[in-house]
Amino acid sequence: MKRVNHKINHGNLSKFVLRIFTCVFTAILALNLLVLPAGAIDYTKRNLEDADFSGQDLTDSVFDKANLRSSNLSNANLQGVRFFGANMDRANLEGADLTYAVLDSARMTRVNLTNAVLEGAFATNTKFEGAIIDGADFTDVFLRPDVEELLCSLAKGTNPVTGRDTKDTLFCP
Repeated sequence: MKRVNHKINHGNLSKFVLRIFTCVFTAILALNLLVLPAGAIDYTKRNLEDADFSGQDLTDSVFDKANLRSSNLSNANLQGVRFFGANMDRANLEGADLTYAVLDSARMTRVNLTNAVLEGAFATNTKFEGAIIDGADFTDVFLRPDVEELLCSLAKGTNPVTGRDTKDTLFCP
């Protein structure tokens, strides 16, 4: 009887687990499109460039694939909001509460996340190039390792709401 030596390739295993997780999440996301919570607004695929949502309560609203380029969402309550595939280039999210928000596949390039709370947000394929994250809280945010590394190179400050250091919430070395 021949002994078979099985080696686990952890890189491929990680990719496989990430693919399964993304597929399951996408399926859940698709099912949630059927019913919006009371008070939530559906902005799916809308052109909201330069829109002003500052200070508004948009809890559980949907901005999937919306164009929010250069929009002002500062100090907005964005808990549970979905920005799947949204263009948020140069958006102002300073002081926004993005707790449990869906940011997957969103383009958050050059976005201002100063003092934002992103606790528990889902951001596996989110682009953060050029983002300002001073004082942002990324506690329990699911990020790709390369994105986490990028954010660690930008991280500084302490979130005034949660009292957490940005570098600590990203597990920066």
